[in-house]
Amino acid sequence: MENMIEVPWDQLAADTLQALVEEFVSRDGTDYGEREIALAQKAEQVIHGIKRKQYVIVYDQEADSVQIVTAQDWKASGY
Repeated sequence: MENMIEVPWDQLAADTLQALVEEFVSRDGTDYGEREIALAQKAEQVIHGIKRKQYVIVYDQEADSVQIVTAQDWKASGY
């Protein structure tokens, strides 16, 4: 995770945060257990997790992209 910096969620516009989270929860391979959960509910769960510091929004300077990673992965990366 070189060249990555943390982006404070509360410095993003609400619609930007929502779009980022919706892209994250709708990715192929995202698994939420045995039962299907609506996109809006998945997004709300992730936003809640971001606010509770379970997820981190990071900006990759090299790829010029933003992504969401688990706080555990972020800490393990050494940043």
